[in-house]
Amino acid sequence: MIITRRLAAGACALLAALAGGVVPAQAADGPSKDSPKVQLVLDVSGSMRARDIDGQSRMAAAQQAFNEVIDATPEGVRLGIRTLGAHYPGDDKATGCRDSKQEYPVGQVDRTEAKAAVAALRPTGWTPIGYALRGADQDLGTDGGTRRIVLITDGEDSCGQPDPCDVARELAAKGTHLTIDTLGLAHDDKTREQLSCIAEATGGTYTTVRHTKELSGRIKQLVRRSETPVDDTPKPARGADSCSAAPEIGAGIWTDRETFGEHRWYKVEVKPGQELRAAASVGADRPVDRDYGVLVRAVDDGGQELVRGSDAGSGRTDVMASGLRYPVGKGKKGDDKEARTVCLEVSHSFSAPASVKRDPGLPVELAVDLVKSPDKPSDMAAFGLGRGWVLLAVLVVTGLVAGLLWGWLARWRVSVWRAN
Repeated sequence: MIITRRLAAGACALLAALAGGVVPAQAADGPSKDSPKVQLVLDVSGSMRARDIDGQSRMAAAQQAFNEVIDATPEGVRLGIRTLGAHYPGDDKATGCRDSKQEYPVGQVDRTEAKAAVAALRPTGWTPIGYALRGADQDLGTDGGTRRIVLITDGEDSCGQPDPCDVARELAAKGTHLTIDTLGLAHDDKTREQLSCIAEATGGTYTTVRHTKELSGRIKQLVRRSETPVDDTPKPARGADSCSAAPEIGAGIWTDRETFGEHRWYKVEVKPGQELRAAASVGADRPVDRDYGVLVRAVDDGGQELVRGSDAGSGRTDVMASGLRYPVGKGKKGDDKEARTVCLEVSHSFSAPASVKRDPGLPVELAVDLVKSPDKPSDMAAFGLGRGWVLLAVLVVTGLVAGLLWGWLARWRVSVWRAN
């Protein structure tokens, strides 16, 4: 009897230890209350039937990408899935423009349930992007942790109200640290402009996608980025009017003001093995003329251009942005360890009627990041093309070889003609 009681007591102690030790340990492995939250918002409207992505429909490509993303979601990220245009196939616009549903709640990912929710989706109805963004914001809640929405769509909003750009500005103004990234499966200008507007309003990014691998890779990257957010607190920096006098800045977000026709310069130290990524946006906070553009250039300390990025537009705009990438390779024997000074020039072509105030200048935001350079960079900037003398040498050699080959062929044709 005593032995039996002792065994029973031991069993109870073991169960208590398992309940007190193992279960909390498992819970600790999952996302905490302050862990990042990501809501994937997928367009399931009728246009997703189009078969123009790697020989399959846009819907099939999105479902394949989602399955890969679900498998790769880090344990510390709370993930949710919302759709738009997935459940109402009719013609009533009022009903179709409220067709947005949370298919999988934001939380620790159950891969089986999440994949089942995605597999059941079929292209159906309208494209209420603005309505879906408001729903996604509510899904994420405000209980702590970074908040990110990743919108995947193949077209612009088909409802008109609420306007997606206005919704994005409204959500950004709430101050809940929400970032919206957009991915476009269609490549027309209207879709690009609307998705760029949504992303820029919240400090997010816009990406055009043409292949399934690009789609899954980009979503995975954004989900991982939510796990390790960067410091997004803007810091003031006053750019100079030349490279030599430019202030030195590092990774982060920098703010400045730039009057019409002005050029601003900033210095960044880039170490071997790093890639400089810079994006500049200029806001039109006053009435401006119809045509405008933004230019960002990377120049070495000798004044030689390394790479540039530019964008232009016309009509109404709130902000215009452009960016560039510049990788610095490592030396063959690791002897090149000194950082390289790269000067960034930010300029714009905004203009305005004479009645518009010039001072202070237009708001400029410069985002700088330094990441690991790719082992085999495909960017021409990594090989020095476009740096002036290298490009000139390539063109001279190509022209010389082409001229010799053409002359030899001409002589051969003349000799054959004479022989016949």
